[in-house]
Amino acid sequence: MSGDKKLRKTILIFRKAGGLLRMAEALALGIHRRDLYKLRDSDKLEVLSRGLYRLKDMPEPVLPDFIPVAKKIPGGVICLISALAFHEITTQIPHFVYVALPKNAYKPVITHPPMRYFWYSAKLLSTGVEEHLIDGGVIKIFDIEKTLVDCVKFRNKIGMDIVLEALKMYWRRKETNINKLFAYAKLFRVDRFLKPIMEVIVNG
Repeated sequence: MSGDKKLRKTILIFRKAGGLLRMAEALALGIHRRDLYKLRDSDKLEVLSRGLYRLKDMPEPVLPDFIPVAKKIPGGVICLISALAFHEITTQIPHFVYVALPKNAYKPVITHPPMRYFWYSAKLLSTGVEEHLIDGGVIKIFDIEKTLVDCVKFRNKIGMDIVLEALKMYWRRKETNINKLFAYAKLFRVDRFLKPIMEVIVNG
């Protein structure tokens, strides 16, 4: 097969994969490293993070900073301020991608974007997880009520002002599930802390 045909075949494989492949995935699909590097050097592929390639003529990603988490940290879950931003209950612009990891997991090596990791117990990590197909990858993220409870639990790490703002914005939404919020809060033993705060917000 000629060099041009190989490159066209490589591009086709990327398209079928949604435009995004890790090095290991590309090699498993029969793509040679040499062809990856040729497409990268000819500006047809961009490197999102070390070993993670994206076909440049695909539509621009909706959440580009989440892609390395989806592709390189299969056990990770988007959490805390990143999850608040996803659910649109914060005015904060996250400077990091906040990721929950299993308690004994090693810290992943991702050069970009900047990451902040939090190690969760098995129960904390497996509760309230949603999966969203975004930008060609499955992104795990905590649902809105679990995110709020996590923020209360980790309030000393992210700041109480962020927690209060998120709870107020949540209450102002048309769709709230206070029973679900307090079920999570009770499960993770922050219900006594959360209750007086929500009483002030609801009655304020």
